[in-house]
Amino acid sequence: MSFPLLTATAALPAVGAVATAAVPAARRTAAKWLALLVSLATLALAITILVRFDPGGARYQLTESHAWIADFGVRYELGVDGIAVALVALTALLIPFIVLAGWNDADPLETGSRRWRPTQGFFALILAVEAMVIISFEATDVFVFYIFFEAMLIPMYFLIGGFGDRAHAQGEAAASTQRSYAAVKFLLYNLVGGLIMLAAVIGLYVVAGSFSLADIAHARATGSLHMATSTERWLFLGFFFAFAVKAPLWPLHTWLPNAMQEATSPVAVLITAVVDKVGTFAMLRFCLQLFPEASKWATPVILVLSLISIVYGALLAVGQRDIKRLVAYASISHFGFIIMGIFAMTSQGQSGATLYMVNHGISTAALMLVAGFLISRRGSRLIADYGGVQKVAPVLAGTFLIGSLATLSLPGLAPFVSEFLVLVGTFTRYPAIGVIATFGIVLAALYTLVLYQRTMTGPVKPAVSAMPDLRARELMVVAPLIVLLIFLGVYPKPVTDIVNPAVKQTMSDVHKTDPKPSVEAAK
Repeated sequence: MSFPLLTATAALPAVGAVATAAVPAARRTAAKWLALLVSLATLALAITILVRFDPGGARYQLTESHAWIADFGVRYELGVDGIAVALVALTALLIPFIVLAGWNDADPLETGSRRWRPTQGFFALILAVEAMVIISFEATDVFVFYIFFEAMLIPMYFLIGGFGDRAHAQGEAAASTQRSYAAVKFLLYNLVGGLIMLAAVIGLYVVAGSFSLADIAHARATGSLHMATSTERWLFLGFFFAFAVKAPLWPLHTWLPNAMQEATSPVAVLITAVVDKVGTFAMLRFCLQLFPEASKWATPVILVLSLISIVYGALLAVGQRDIKRLVAYASISHFGFIIMGIFAMTSQGQSGATLYMVNHGISTAALMLVAGFLISRRGSRLIADYGGVQKVAPVLAGTFLIGSLATLSLPGLAPFVSEFLVLVGTFTRYPAIGVIATFGIVLAALYTLVLYQRTMTGPVKPAVSAMPDLRARELMVVAPLIVLLIFLGVYPKPVTDIVNPAVKQTMSDVHKTDPKPSVEAAK
């Protein structure tokens, strides 16, 4: 029996979470180092998956399959395609940076209060989320996926509600109320989506007689799966609704700005760069593969919703006074691009969408973590409270600038390639949608450059005159992310080579081919 590499990659952070939570209360530093070492070991396993994965091989590789709940046809089945491999690697890569960035976020409050923040619990919850996200990317049994898709809400709820941002102008009591509101809103939105999906999961089992993607694909290929058109559409809507909440897609997005505003900056990165990717990934793996005809039927509406997300998110980002809410609305706009690329039903669009998931994760992590370092120094999230930072903290300002330029998809930085592919892939099939979506790029330039101008340039405000520059630990967090943004902006081939074969399989699932260019022959 071969080593269960996929199980080990998800189990290691789960075991690490338990071990970290069990560290004695007085050994906070030991808990931090344990969490960091576990996250680095998980990264090593993810790199092993990356090395062992053969882009030209079978669709799902490193597979594991074991009987679990035999009476209900549930099997513990795992497998990764190129898309899953890229996202497992992204998750494992970001968690060590999240741990390092949040090194002091759960330490005892320094306000004279006797209330202690459970440091061990903070890092244990981060590792628990990592474990559940990784196994969600690996699951090829719908029921197994659903369990962890929902289970990750529990640690995220406590991370948002129990470990909020300390930069709150209205005092600790008001901050606690706002954190509770954001956490409950996050939980309710995602629970409603999950309950609707549960009904669809049960319906799928009634129709297909299995939760296994392999079994359902075989039944469809042999013609033994008989699913009425109306049934397929209802089941698709049940799955898509849950994924659209998680993604988040307009108008199901309203939980995200509250959650990112009230969470610590590392947890905000965990939300939008890691957890939310499960929603867009699941659209590719489950919606398109299980319900190909319904996916094509719903495409026009989904593209319109994606377009609204792009423009609406960017417009609201322009008007934000809070740094973290600005990044949240920018992410809503970016997720609109990702979903648009998925449902453009072209290989360029879906490759670009997958690459966008990876690049957005890196760029948002870079920008939000630097913003978190900035906020922790000044004690305020308001843009108006800053000015002239580049004169007193040039390294901080420089990394903030690169993160901002990546957010607006500047050529030479990683998000540009993915956004370009999404727009090209959309334009070849839906030119009007593609043209309107480009306005999102213009608005992105507006909100990111204005953010940089108002915080980093101009006269030095007295409150930031003594602001220290990035420290060694903070540089260890930011520098690798900046290097990745530049490397993947210049040379994205390592990622595209992995994801392109999986994209071709997905295109085959929905029976779509790329439209041929219509160029009038020269006379």
